[in-house]
Amino acid sequence: MKRRELGHSGLKISRMGLGTATWGLTTDRDEAAKQLEEFVGAGGDLVDSSDVYGEGASERVIGELLGAVVPRSSVVLATKSGGVAGGKPGDADTRRESLLSALDASLTRLRTDYVDLWQMHVWDDRTPIDETMSAIETAVQSGRVRHAGICNYAGWQTALAARKRLGGGPSLVSTQVEYSLLERGAEREVVPAAAALGLGVLPWAPLGRGVLTAKYRSGVPQERTKSSFFRWYVGHHLNAPRTGEIVDTVASAAAELDVAPVAIALAWVRDRPSVVAPVVGARTVEQLRDSLTAESLELPEEIRTRLDEVSTPYIGYPERLV
Repeated sequence: MKRRELGHSGLKISRMGLGTATWGLTTDRDEAAKQLEEFVGAGGDLVDSSDVYGEGASERVIGELLGAVVPRSSVVLATKSGGVAGGKPGDADTRRESLLSALDASLTRLRTDYVDLWQMHVWDDRTPIDETMSAIETAVQSGRVRHAGICNYAGWQTALAARKRLGGGPSLVSTQVEYSLLERGAEREVVPAAAALGLGVLPWAPLGRGVLTAKYRSGVPQERTKSSFFRWYVGHHLNAPRTGEIVDTVASAAAELDVAPVAIALAWVRDRPSVVAPVVGARTVEQLRDSLTAESLELPEEIRTRLDEVSTPYIGYPERLV
């Protein structure tokens, strides 16, 4: 798998990341082990988690697998702190004491003494950004964190955080945001801010929360419609106005190139400006293998243009003078 530098960090990572939000929940340890082996075997190394995934279950599974399934040294380990399990954005807690305590708990679950990338999971309106950055500086100086980033920050929040360097300490190297053919809102302010400030973009939900796999074109299985999580998470894109046209365009391109729709969707977002590595989650190792086929796919310009046009987001004033 090809590699790219993560922002200005000097750290080179695989241009696809492995998401672990379901590990310890709907993905058990054995299935997670198969995914990790498959991913590392394909040349991938970025493994992304959070302390709120399964209330720490994801990190615990990763901790059990590192060393037992793949060497710790073969993985660029990323996790997040500052969010609240089952909470809302307003419940975020990025106070210094809370963050450093959460980091230590993550390291214990992960069974490691450092993470390669520590990310603030959501913006915290109640905590001054200087205090949050102070916690990051302490974590880096202590050796518990190699690099730091943010997640789900708006454009102005991204710019404010990225410009902070307390006491000559570390600056941020990445921002993780939802980004796909079905969600291009990050292009209004977040991506331009990342480009201007040297942050690498790590798209989460690059498959449009599963909708871009095209598996729902013929309908949604009855058991899925009963799930409130499915109706909220997947339904967010499934029922959006332009979804059908975008998914049809992806499926048509996939048929032309004789690849899976997931490969089309991933190759498109992977090669957007400032993107370093889409973070892909999978329920099974078979689903992960479909995603990994994107590595060898380079989209023809005609298909890329078609995808660009069908999914073009509205960008107006003040991001663009009109």
